[in-house]
Amino acid sequence: MARTKSEVAMDLCAIGRQFYERGWVLGTSGNFSAVLSPEPLRLAITASSVHKGTLAPEQILEIDEQARVLSGTGQPSAETLLHVEIVRARGAGAVLHTHSVWSTILSDLHASAGGLAISGYEMLKGLDGIATHDHREWIPIVPNDQDMPRLAREVRKLLDRETGAHAFLLHRHGLYTWGHTLRDAERHVEILEFLFEVTLIGDRYGRRENP
Repeated sequence: MARTKSEVAMDLCAIGRQFYERGWVLGTSGNFSAVLSPEPLRLAITASSVHKGTLAPEQILEIDEQARVLSGTGQPSAETLLHVEIVRARGAGAVLHTHSVWSTILSDLHASAGGLAISGYEMLKGLDGIATHDHREWIPIVPNDQDMPRLAREVRKLLDRETGAHAFLLHRHGLYTWGHTLRDAERHVEILEFLFEVTLIGDRYGRRENP
């Protein structure tokens, strides 16, 4: 059953508060979207430069696939084109972007390798389609770029190439992940942020065995 923009906006606001409290979207960082209609494509997405901890329903915009605002107050994030490409490439129902300390540091430490591999953790089973801890998740890292149309094209190439990826990192920027539903995408953020933190702390104190 299709959900209204008002219903989706309330959920996005709740996610904003939760993620802010966890330190994943400090200041005005991050952006969230959910599909209202796949055809024609309509997205509910957070307006640019709004504080996610105090996000209000009127700050959730409805946009079309060209990022034109159909309703709501404000302008869409410059990164809206990335959301559109992810939805198109993955058939996602929602896309969430966070700026945690952990993801930012890892995106820098592993940039030269083009990505980060995480394996062996039980929490990997929280990712869609993963049924065992004995899984190697490759999280690609994309060079950041202020030219959004160009960055969107690079993201699309990555998604077409890395068909098994559940997420990617922008270098020195943050995490992008998605899901079939908004709840799936929210779960992916929680799982991945846990794994990022464990990976960094494990590296800092020395794991007995590299996953």
